[in-house]
Amino acid sequence: MPAERTRERTAPVSAARRRRLRADQARQLADLLRRQALSGGFPGGVLPLEDSIGADFRVSRNTVRQALDLLRAEQLVERQPGVGTVVVCEKYAHGLDRLQGLAETLHEHGTVTNVVRTAGPVPAPAPVAGRLRVPEHSDVLYIERLRLLNGLPLSLDLTYIPMDIGAELIGCDLENTDVFRLIETLTGTRLGTADITLEAVNADAHSAAVLQAPRGAAVLMLERLTHLCDGRPVDLEFIRFRGDRISMSGLLHRSA
Repeated sequence: MPAERTRERTAPVSAARRRRLRADQARQLADLLRRQALSGGFPGGVLPLEDSIGADFRVSRNTVRQALDLLRAEQLVERQPGVGTVVVCEKYAHGLDRLQGLAETLHEHGTVTNVVRTAGPVPAPAPVAGRLRVPEHSDVLYIERLRLLNGLPLSLDLTYIPMDIGAELIGCDLENTDVFRLIETLTGTRLGTADITLEAVNADAHSAAVLQAPRGAAVLMLERLTHLCDGRPVDLEFIRFRGDRISMSGLLHRSA
């Protein structure tokens, strides 16, 4: 009797473990297929048949289907009758190992344009003043821009700039020129370094509407404080990227 009760208890545990293992395999497979899809690894953007994927990666057909379901939920692929599973979303690589404006970063992928939603002086909140090293509540230039790549919403940028530079920026072409390039031109000094923080946040109602993304969808939030080459902080940005249209990449070196 004790042995029978033990078998009764372990059977559901074993089944749950098998389900968990398959879910783990599906997630692992989805990661591999995602990279191939985004790097052009499938000719014509068409994925191989499920049986072929299963054979290549030595997983069951059910695992393949779960992996493809994950990618469909991300709106990266979709099933097209008579064709198969095809890649329907393109992500653009945004490098994190060079300090560049968006137009400089993505110039190979098309044209970056800006919709300037707001540009004008505002009193610097304490966290902004502290990071830009200006007196609290002194004016800074605040710019809010919707950035588009080939006409598609890509990011919503909120930027704070010290007013001695910002006053001259107000009259510049903010719609067609990266702020980085304008700052270097106006100051006569090259940009040097930037402190960055990257995290995922849920899109608030305003950001979702501007980016034409579902409310509550995850977006990539890049906080960046950029300095001139002499160390002066001149540009504090909070950038919300549509996560389904951008990927972050870089080359990292291990220190000695």
